[in-house]
Amino acid sequence: MTRNGRLALALGAATYVAAWAFGSEPLYPIATGLLLVVLFAWASVRLAKKPMRLVRTTSAHEQLEGEDLRVHLELQPEGRVLPVSVVLVDEVGRLGERRVPLRRGDGRLFGSYVLRRLPRGRYPFGEARALLEDPFGLEQAEVKLRGGGALLVYPRLVELDRLFSETGAHSIDGRRLLLRRPSGFELHSVREYVHGESLRKVHWRTTARRGQLMVKDLEDSPRDEVAVVLDADAGAAVGESFDVQVRAAGSILQANMRRGRRSVLVVNSAAGEAQRVHSSDGDWRRALELLAAAEPTGRTPLATLLTVEESPAARALDLVVVTARIAPELADRLVQRVLGRRRAALVYVDAPSFANGSAPRRPEPALLRLQAVGVPVAVVRRGDDLAAALGAPPAEEAARA
Repeated sequence: MTRNGRLALALGAATYVAAWAFGSEPLYPIATGLLLVVLFAWASVRLAKKPMRLVRTTSAHEQLEGEDLRVHLELQPEGRVLPVSVVLVDEVGRLGERRVPLRRGDGRLFGSYVLRRLPRGRYPFGEARALLEDPFGLEQAEVKLRGGGALLVYPRLVELDRLFSETGAHSIDGRRLLLRRPSGFELHSVREYVHGESLRKVHWRTTARRGQLMVKDLEDSPRDEVAVVLDADAGAAVGESFDVQVRAAGSILQANMRRGRRSVLVVNSAAGEAQRVHSSDGDWRRALELLAAAEPTGRTPLATLLTVEESPAARALDLVVVTARIAPELADRLVQRVLGRRRAALVYVDAPSFANGSAPRRPEPALLRLQAVGVPVAVVRRGDDLAAALGAPPAEEAARA
């Protein structure tokens, strides 16, 4: 019962007592009317308080960051009596609650609300509540509605005709490599050393444990051509810098996917997720969902991930790292990869530039070191055109033409 309901009930009871105490017959109808109104309000709300089903639909099939989204609500009561007044309280992840008055129509209740300029992310719908009231606002009840489902807001990717890492100066032996067989070798088992075998095949950890030479038994296996690694370092994100990292990684992955290159997206987050993209259908959709839900929660250094030989990032023929922090160990791993005649490229998102009032800084020494050994580097700062930063330099485009 609402505050007004309690006041009406108390006023009705007091009027009835006054009528009886003073013998005033005109007060009896007033007292009876007040009590009947409170009783009617209570009964109407109780009869309408039945299980209900909430159906949500949106105005867009694929929601991109920065756009508005209208969420349509339909409440389907199981009972025959519809409440006169219903306010739906809908919880949308970290976006908070939305209170929506519903209107009646065709035995159902309808309403909608608009989410303005949605940022990228995954927003699970929590448990909604339907607040029922009678016409006079005297009685109120709450019906809990089952939660479930989530709203995915995808990153806004850019079209890349040619990538910054595809310049002739950075090709192996100074030439563009147009086709490479996406295969390699992976560890199948460990066996005893046979005289005459190369010592490069020795598995040193097993050798140390057993006290005799053991070698790796390798088998030919397919590899991904391109690995795009998104570094979700929890301590490197500043402002919207991580969203820019996500857009950069997604745009590079999309460019390779459209060329038919077998790719894999690796997110160095707390969950350590990866998604192979071998087609433009289900694989690409799952990769987009992974990018939409990515959060900077990583605690493991990216260099550690690249050290694991069995990881898809280390095994790929081409490697593109998108990060906002260049640790010396990461620079060492990229240099070692290039010196081992394997391609690597780096997208550096200058996170400090996304802080309010930040001043221009000198280039990272690690970037100069990487460029000196032939690692293509793209630097993205706040306000930069992402397509221009990730695309081929104008000189290269002119030479290609």
